[in-house]
Amino acid sequence: MPVFFLSENKVFPPPELARKDGLLAVGGDLSEERLILAYRMGIFPWFSDDSPILWWSPDPRLVLFPDELHISERLKRIVKKNFFEVSFDKAFKDVIESCAKVHRKRQAGTWIGKEMIDAYCKLHYSGFAHSIECWQEGNLAGGLYGVSLGKVFFGESMFTKISNASKVAFIKLVQKIKEWDFTLIDCQVTTRHLMSFGARDIPRRKFLKILNHALKSPTYCGSWL
Repeated sequence: MPVFFLSENKVFPPPELARKDGLLAVGGDLSEERLILAYRMGIFPWFSDDSPILWWSPDPRLVLFPDELHISERLKRIVKKNFFEVSFDKAFKDVIESCAKVHRKRQAGTWIGKEMIDAYCKLHYSGFAHSIECWQEGNLAGGLYGVSLGKVFFGESMFTKISNASKVAFIKLVQKIKEWDFTLIDCQVTTRHLMSFGARDIPRRKFLKILNHALKSPTYCGSWL
């Protein structure tokens, strides 16, 4: 499949036309309008500072259905003992900037550059992007952020400074959206870490079908505090 080059027009090619590795398009911008359109179509940006904006729609797609969340006995004990204070949307910029500093295996530098940080902070101020924070003794210990549309949470990145902090943040996120009857969390790409929580791969065509139905519900727009 060819890779599409985007113009200034806020449009995307169908995600089914993505390459085998999931790459669909190059270029465009990170405006709020384009980002929301991308997520609604099952597309997300992922690129490094030294490359143009790249848009992806992988097949298969890793997702977590809230009812399928798996928590190990050890993590259950950690959650029960309240080692961390958990908050929502209290420190979005701090969370995304901390995620940008995470060193990942087989990845030089970060894919969360200033352009991405600015774009997602704007989404946060508009009520579409959210953060979950874990605190210990008043210090940010770990967390994650993502985008919420309809009954779907699109997970973007997580970080931890103290062991298990990001795991607790993820568990609290799943518990929160389960209360709100969310359909799924889009985990985007397959990792063993997320699969240990019960996430699983589904075909892109199935993901898009579920996504389209979940987007018919209203968005919980605004602060999750």
